[in-house]
Amino acid sequence: MLTLIPIPAFADNYLWLLHDGQRALVVDPGDAAPVLRTLAELRLKLDTILVTHHHADHTGGVDELRNTTGAKVYGPATEKIPKPYAPLGEGDIAQAMGLDFQVIDVPGHTSGHIAFYTPDMNGRPLLFCGDTLFSGGCGRLFEGTPSQMLASLDKLAALPGPTVVCCTHEYTLSNLRFAVAVDPANQALAKYQAHCVSLREHGQPTLPTSMAQELLINPFLRSRQSALISSAQHFDAAAHDDTTVFAAIRQWKNQFK
Repeated sequence: MLTLIPIPAFADNYLWLLHDGQRALVVDPGDAAPVLRTLAELRLKLDTILVTHHHADHTGGVDELRNTTGAKVYGPATEKIPKPYAPLGEGDIAQAMGLDFQVIDVPGHTSGHIAFYTPDMNGRPLLFCGDTLFSGGCGRLFEGTPSQMLASLDKLAALPGPTVVCCTHEYTLSNLRFAVAVDPANQALAKYQAHCVSLREHGQPTLPTSMAQELLINPFLRSRQSALISSAQHFDAAAHDDTTVFAAIRQWKNQFK
């Protein structure tokens, strides 16, 4: 059996650690210190580092961890990742912890962003999605276009419902406040929001989530639903097709208070 741990870092990052009691992999280690502490506490050897995109809060600890542990680094082929690393793109496989991680190109947040998916981790599929998908939200479009992000989210939404979704920021409550504004009649959303509020009040992470859950409550995965289209058109009357509706919802979120 493998154990999945979210290691808190910075204000709201999670550095995901997966281990078997001896070896470990870590995803998007923006800071080496909390990873090294966890490895020491659990007496683990770091075997692999997976990187989804180039932002510093996802890569800042890579060099120290590689140099300290000798771990192999995998990352997106078209982005500037601390070298040396194995460059990957759509359809490639990263082998770690006895698992085959399929690489999915998910541009939008950055131009070369990738995700890592394995179909069976302790009997359930597992996804490390970086800053592409959040619970109740999606990443800002720093380098990509709305059409790219929509296509990337469509790829992730097609994964099996039980997929364990490991997002890299604790943005859930903020995302859900916006989701309720866009999709106010969604009862599944109201129930999930109450659940997540309770988790945070007790100091617990809201993550990981599941793909099935996100399909019920995430406005960026539901932008083709009639209720979401109507809301988008109230924000931007020019929204008329899949891409412009998605773009309107993303822009609304950017300025939502």
